[in-house]
Amino acid sequence: MNWGDGMEWTVIVSVLAALSGMALGWATRARSVRQDIVQESTNEAMQRADVEYIKRGVDDIRVDVRMQGQKVDGLAERVTRLEESSKQAHKRIDRLEETEGRG
Repeated sequence: MNWGDGMEWTVIVSVLAALSGMALGWATRARSVRQDIVQESTNEAMQRADVEYIKRGVDDIRVDVRMQGQKVDGLAERVTRLEESSKQAHKRIDRLEETEGRG
Protein backbone atom coordinates (compact mmCIF):
# COMPACT_ATOMS: atom_id res chain seq x y z
CA MET A 1 0.00 0.00 0.00
CA ASN A 2 1.25 3.43 -0.91
CA TRP A 3 0.63 6.64 0.93
CA GLY A 4 -1.24 7.76 -2.06
CA ASP A 5 -3.73 4.96 -1.59
CA GLY A 6 -7.22 6.43 -0.97
CA MET A 7 -7.97 3.87 1.75
CA GLU A 8 -5.19 5.09 4.05
CA TRP A 9 -6.22 8.72 3.67
CA THR A 10 -9.76 7.75 4.53
CA VAL A 11 -8.55 6.02 7.68
CA ILE A 12 -6.35 8.97 8.65
CA VAL A 13 -9.13 11.49 8.01
CA SER A 14 -11.57 9.30 9.94
CA VAL A 15 -9.22 9.04 12.92
CA LEU A 16 -8.57 12.80 12.86
CA ALA A 17 -12.30 13.49 12.62
CA ALA A 18 -12.98 11.17 15.54
CA LEU A 19 -10.23 12.77 17.63
CA SER A 20 -11.40 16.31 16.83
CA GLY A 21 -14.98 15.28 17.62
CA MET A 22 -13.87 13.91 20.98
CA ALA A 23 -11.86 17.08 21.70
CA LEU A 24 -14.78 19.33 20.77
CA GLY A 25 -17.16 17.19 22.83
CA TRP A 26 -14.85 17.37 25.82
CA ALA A 27 -14.42 21.14 25.45
CA THR A 28 -18.19 21.62 25.17
CA ARG A 29 -18.80 19.48 28.24
CA ALA A 30 -16.15 21.39 30.22
CA ARG A 31 -17.76 24.69 29.19
CA SER A 32 -21.18 23.39 30.18
CA VAL A 33 -19.87 22.31 33.59
CA ARG A 34 -18.31 25.77 34.13
CA GLN A 35 -21.59 27.45 33.18
CA ASP A 36 -23.49 25.17 35.56
CA ILE A 37 -21.09 26.07 38.38
CA VAL A 38 -21.51 29.78 37.65
CA GLN A 39 -25.30 29.40 37.59
CA GLU A 40 -25.33 27.45 40.86
CA SER A 41 -23.08 30.05 42.49
CA THR A 42 -25.36 32.82 41.31
CA ASN A 43 -28.43 31.01 42.61
CA GLU A 44 -26.78 30.37 45.97
CA ALA A 45 -25.72 34.01 46.27
CA MET A 46 -29.26 35.16 45.48
CA GLN A 47 -30.67 32.70 48.00
CA ARG A 48 -28.28 33.95 50.69
CA ALA A 49 -29.23 37.55 49.92
CA ASP A 50 -32.93 36.65 50.14
CA VAL A 51 -32.40 34.90 53.48
CA GLU A 52 -30.51 37.92 54.83
CA TYR A 53 -33.33 40.19 53.68
CA ILE A 54 -35.87 37.98 55.44
CA LYS A 55 -33.74 37.95 58.61
CA ARG A 56 -33.62 41.74 58.64
CA GLY A 57 -37.39 41.85 58.14
CA VAL A 58 -37.93 39.45 61.03
CA ASP A 59 -35.63 41.54 63.23
CA ASP A 60 -37.63 44.67 62.32
CA ILE A 61 -40.87 42.89 63.16
CA ARG A 62 -39.46 41.81 66.53
CA VAL A 63 -38.55 45.40 67.33
CA ASP A 64 -42.04 46.55 66.32
CA VAL A 65 -43.68 43.84 68.44
CA ARG A 66 -41.53 44.78 71.43
CA MET A 67 -42.49 48.45 71.03
CA GLN A 68 -46.18 47.56 70.73
CA GLY A 69 -45.88 45.43 73.88
CA GLN A 70 -44.43 48.40 75.74
CA LYS A 71 -47.26 50.62 74.51
CA VAL A 72 -49.85 48.06 75.63
CA ASP A 73 -48.19 47.83 79.04
CA GLY A 74 -48.29 51.63 79.34
CA LEU A 75 -51.96 51.72 78.35
CA ALA A 76 -52.82 48.94 80.79
CA GLU A 77 -51.15 50.91 83.57
CA ARG A 78 -53.10 54.04 82.63
CA VAL A 79 -56.40 52.11 82.53
CA THR A 80 -55.69 50.71 85.99
CA ARG A 81 -55.05 54.21 87.36
CA LEU A 82 -58.20 55.53 85.67
CA GLU A 83 -60.25 52.68 87.15
CA GLU A 84 -58.90 53.48 90.63
CA SER A 85 -59.58 57.18 90.15
CA SER A 86 -63.09 56.43 88.87
CA LYS A 87 -63.77 54.18 91.86
CA GLN A 88 -62.65 56.90 94.25
CA ALA A 89 -64.78 59.47 92.42
CA HIS A 90 -67.84 57.20 92.69
CA LYS A 91 -67.24 56.79 96.43
CA ARG A 92 -67.07 60.58 96.84
CA ILE A 93 -70.24 60.99 94.77
CA ASP A 94 -72.00 58.35 96.90
CA ARG A 95 -70.92 60.14 100.12
CA LEU A 96 -72.13 63.48 98.75
CA GLU A 97 -75.47 61.96 97.82
CA GLU A 98 -75.79 60.44 101.30
CA THR A 99 -74.91 63.75 102.91
CA GLU A 100 -77.43 65.63 100.77
CA GLY A 101 -80.06 62.98 101.38
CA ARG A 102 -79.77 63.45 105.17
CA GLY A 103 -79.66 67.16 105.10
